[in-house]
Amino acid sequence: MFYRDERLALFIDGSNLYAASKSLGFDIDYKLLRAEFMRRGKMLRAFYYTALLENDEYSPIRPLVDWLHYNGFTMVTKPAKEYTDSMGRRKVKGNMDIELAVDAMELAAHVDHIVIFSGDGDFRPLVEALQRKGVRVSVVSTIRSQPPMIADELRRQCDNFIELDELRDVVGRPPREPRPEEATEMVSQDD
Repeated sequence: MFYRDERLALFIDGSNLYAASKSLGFDIDYKLLRAEFMRRGKMLRAFYYTALLENDEYSPIRPLVDWLHYNGFTMVTKPAKEYTDSMGRRKVKGNMDIELAVDAMELAAHVDHIVIFSGDGDFRPLVEALQRKGVRVSVVSTIRSQPPMIADELRRQCDNFIELDELRDVVGRPPREPRPEEATEMVSQDD
């Protein structure tokens, strides 16, 4: 539930939202996403968190990061660590949980409602701390994927769970075909 006069902020865990939307078979149109939440309240900030491969000449996420930066999103990035898993696949590790949590706690005094786009159970203590400060917290993720992309403890803690699949018609667009250089799999893990 949203109130038109409440001040709100969005906190988007980029790799988590990407994985959730992919599991549901659609891409996020960030212009539509921003417009939808501006309609729901007085949006003060929209943060987007992602790790970037700094050593690559071309990073597949760079065009999105640049577009978001120029279109009203506050970008929070850090260099990702690249590794090869036991199956020989190239993977990227970049956890932005701490950055998101610190920013949310700093902004808590200035907002009425925080929307976290992530199903990561590590955010449950953050949600609880924000609630103690009088901030309402909504979480956007999905239970319609196999397995569900939201941790049960996070879903129980938040004030409002928003099923990402129910936003498909509002913020979604058909998935595009990935280019070969986008074969790198983003993995969010603890460092």
